[in-house]
This record gives sequence, C-alpha cells and structure tokens, in this order.
Amino acid sequence: MNIAQLLERSARLHAERPALAVGSQTVATFAELGERVARLAAGLAARLRPNDRVGLVMKNCPAYVELMFACWHAGLVAVPINAKLHPRELEYILGHAGARLCFATPDLFPAVAGLAVSDMEAAIEIGAPDWHGLFAAEPMPPASRAAGDPAWLFYTSGTTGRPKGVTLTQRNLMAAVLNYFADVDAIAPGDAIIHAAPMSHGSGFYMLPHIAQGGLNVTPESGGFDPAEIFELLRAHRGVTMFAAPTMVKRLVEHPDPAAVPGLRTIVYGGGPMYVADCKAALARFGNVLVQIYGQGESPMTISCLPRAMHADTAHPRHLERLASVGPAFTGVEVRVADAEDNPLPPGEIGEVLVHGDTVMAGYWNNPAASAETLRNGWLHTGDVGSMDADGFLTLKDRSKDVIISGGSNIYPREVEEVLLRHLAVSEVSVVGQADAEWGEIVIAFVVPRGTAPDTAELDALCLDHIARFKRPKRYVMVEALPKNNTGKVLKTRLRELLA
Repeated sequence: MNIAQLLERSARLHAERPALAVGSQTVATFAELGERVARLAAGLAARLRPNDRVGLVMKNCPAYVELMFACWHAGLVAVPINAKLHPRELEYILGHAGARLCFATPDLFPAVAGLAVSDMEAAIEIGAPDWHGLFAAEPMPPASRAAGDPAWLFYTSGTTGRPKGVTLTQRNLMAAVLNYFADVDAIAPGDAIIHAAPMSHGSGFYMLPHIAQGGLNVTPESGGFDPAEIFELLRAHRGVTMFAAPTMVKRLVEHPDPAAVPGLRTIVYGGGPMYVADCKAALARFGNVLVQIYGQGESPMTISCLPRAMHADTAHPRHLERLASVGPAFTGVEVRVADAEDNPLPPGEIGEVLVHGDTVMAGYWNNPAASAETLRNGWLHTGDVGSMDADGFLTLKDRSKDVIISGGSNIYPREVEEVLLRHLAVSEVSVVGQADAEWGEIVIAFVVPRGTAPDTAELDALCLDHIARFKRPKRYVMVEALPKNNTGKVLKTRLRELLA
C-alpha cells in the first residue's frame, strides 16, 4: 500500500484533465503532475533513505501537492508545518522529527535557512536552482510500503506546550480517503477544491480524495483566504469544495458580493464551534452545501460528520439540536462517550469522547509514554468532553485540554503562559479563550503581578519574540489572585465565568 498510487492511477485515467491550478489558470495536467512527482521522488530518493522525514514550511502553492506525493512516492515521511509558527517553534519541530531536508516557499525560506537543526542537511527554496535540479532524475516507480509504515507526521501541541508528532500511517490516510467518499461527498472528475485554508492541515488532507478522483487542486493567487478572491474562483471553477474554519464561512456569508456562485458544491467546515445562527445564515445564502466534520490530528478529519442532508432536514423535530451537534460517527469509525474508567455512558450523559478505527494514529513520534496514555485500552482518548443522543449524534461540551480555537487555529494556553511567566513582573498567569463573533475565540490572559503591574506592551513584545503572532493575547486582565481548588489547580472555568 502506497498512498502515492492514488496519483499514479489518476495520471493514467485522467491524463489530460487539469490537476493543478493557480487562480483560474491550469499549471499541470494529471499526466504532467504524475511525471513531475515521479522525477521529484527519484531526486529525493537519491539523497535520502526510506522513512526519512522531509519538512514543509510553505504557504499554499502547487508545489505543496508535488512534494507531498513525491515524499510518499519515494517512501519518505512528509512533515507539513504550520507556516505561521515562530522560527523557534519551527526549529523544535524540525529537530524533533529529525527532518533531513526542509522545503520552504520564498517568503519563508530566509527564516528556515537560519535555523539550527542538527539532522537537517539542507533547506531548499521552492523555485531555486537546487529545487529545479531535483527534477533532473529519471522517474521512479512508487516505493513499496506496508500499511503500517509512517506517511505523515502531523504536529499538534498538548498542554505541556511542546508539540507532539502524530504518526499517521499509509492505512490511516487511505481510511481517511474512503471516509470522505462514504460520508462527506462524492467527487466527479473535473470537480475542484480551493485550498484557502492551510494545506499543512485540513485542506491538505482533502487534497487526497480529489487527486484520487481526478479533481482539480486550486490554490488562490494570494496563497490564502480572501473572500473577494474566493468568489471570483467560485465563478471560474465548477463543482467546487472548500475546507473552511467557521470564521471563514462567516466572512463568506457577510461578504457583499451580490453575484450567484453556481460553481460552489460543498463547504466542509470544522476546527471550531459553528454557532447555529451562523450555520442557518450560511444555508440561507449558499443553499444546501454545508458538511461539518469533527476530528483532531490523532484521527484527522474522521471522528464524526454532519452531512449536507442533515443540515437541510428542517422538518426533523430535532433539527436545531442536530445543527448544534457534530453529527454521528464516520462510517467504520467507533465513537463512544465514556466515564473515567472508559466505561461507555448512556445517551445524554457527559464524558470523554473515545475513538477506535483505522483512522486513529499509530502513536506520537518518539513519545511512547504519551502514546500509551492517549491510546490506552485500544481507544483514542481525545480529551474532548461530550454527550451522545439516542440516535448517535455527538455534541461537544468542552474542548480538549482547554485548547483555544481562534480562526480555525489551535492555541494551547500553557504555551502562552510559559512565555508570559518569563516577565519578571508576572507572578502567575492563566490563559483562557473568550467567545468572539468573528474569530470563534480570542486569547485572554489573567495576570497576577509581582509588585507593579507589567506593561502590556512589554508582554506583547515578549510573546512576539517566542511564539506566533496569532497566539498573542488580545487582552490582559490584572488580578490579585487566580481562583484555585484545594489541590492548587487553577479553576479556568471560574475565569471564563468572569469573562461571561
């Protein structure tokens, strides 16, 4: 099993169909993409050994598709990394993964080239001579891979503040592709996906089913999300799918473009809470195009799904309750809500969400203790709290480990707290999320000063020196003490109540 064979098959079946586009312009057919990937894989295989890791610090572009499939074609492990991260964060991830090579788009290459990563032989800039030189090799056939071989290292932070590398295997990726076809959407040859969300995350996963079915992968000329540009692309392409965070959907709904968008087929949303009012507004504007997915890096995009038919079923007596849920489990995936001893709970009771199936990761890269804890008793322990109704619809009550989801990006409070505690005038700090109509949540830091209250401009500067800009608190609240229980644990629920 090699996931790269999805492209090899489409390069034969859909040879002359467009495979890659920037904006409205096709840049490669499937035959051309298949040829370039086979050559790039050979160039990589000449420098690396099977299972070596390859970092990708890139904004969305056609080369993202080429590199991901070339890594798999050559028997390597792709390590896509959030392009918005701070250089220190990039350095840690590349070092922890043991990346031998790292590819970067021109805007990010200077930061990557300056990193000190012990195992990394070279950083390569997309479009530079050493990039083009990799295509000089003769095409190679896809490497032989076992179902359990690693294919994608997906870095996701935990409450320790250090990112963990989720090891996704060939089997995991193939199962996710089949889940897409079973529960999310059918794809016809010539349909398109617009990669407005980062390809290092959810949008990149959805590259796979589109490649498998001869679909066109479109990157906006901006490389990201701009509502006006998206409306133009929806008029330029047909059968269009987008993966979007709820805040992106809200911005599309509120955009004043008056024209119809007949090319829009599906908006798959996830990565944060979608308010029922926003969901209804999107349905009113775009019609029956919404599909919600719930997943996490450890079972990517594949825990539960609320399909378009259930969004549109307004006659159902519990329609609004279902819109507030994250739907039933994906086909072939077991989901249960359990107590502290992992015993399944009856409908309506609240507990931890557990997951079992071929979509669940092999474990955390070089972290056996965390792997054993998260995968104990054969189930993925998500850390998310929810309840299941009698029909199997899952509703989340709280998010995992106090994670803040702002604009579709995960922000882990302890990581921010550890940075703020570097300031000499900060005695204690606790970071929580506050509901926000545009971003879903924003970051709020409760600070206990050590004597004189710290200057908030200095706290901002400290954050910008150590973590990505989007993780910086939007507001600092100075307090005399943090609320704690009798074991000394900060009661973040009490802090959220204060904000409410």
